[in-house]
Amino acid sequence: MIKEIIHKNKLYALVIDETYQNKKGISFFTKNDANQQIGFMNHPKNYLIRPHKHQKRETKIFITSEVIILQKGKLRVDFYDTKKKYLFSIIVKKNQIIMLVHGGHGFKVLEPVKMIEIKQGPFVSNKDKVKFDKIDEKRIKIKKI
Repeated sequence: MIKEIIHKNKLYALVIDETYQNKKGISFFTKNDANQQIGFMNHPKNYLIRPHKHQKRETKIFITSEVIILQKGKLRVDFYDTKKKYLFSIIVKKNQIIMLVHGGHGFKVLEPVKMIEIKQGPFVSNKDKVKFDKIDEKRIKIKKI
């Protein structure tokens, strides 16, 4: 299952559940114009993906998106709008994938985690990231997904 996290008609995140399965072939979760693409492939034994290379081309990236693959544990994801105002939180669990697209975000580890993060590069922390104050724990609102 794929869950879209939307606030005021903006896609803040995609959450891909471990139960997602497609019959066969390739299916992408993201739209064709997304600055990062995530897809699922389901092919039978001996299926051949033809050798290929990706062309060198110039691309403008206006915002960095992140993909987190949670291999172990439980993670709370806190969402903020572009003005750093807290919106809501969701819980991501083992074997889920989340793609963070719009606005700001923070995390709280609820159970020990092992996770993989994927984002566009090159990444320069002091140019690509603006840190701000977290929400008071008493104001956390968990949104069911």
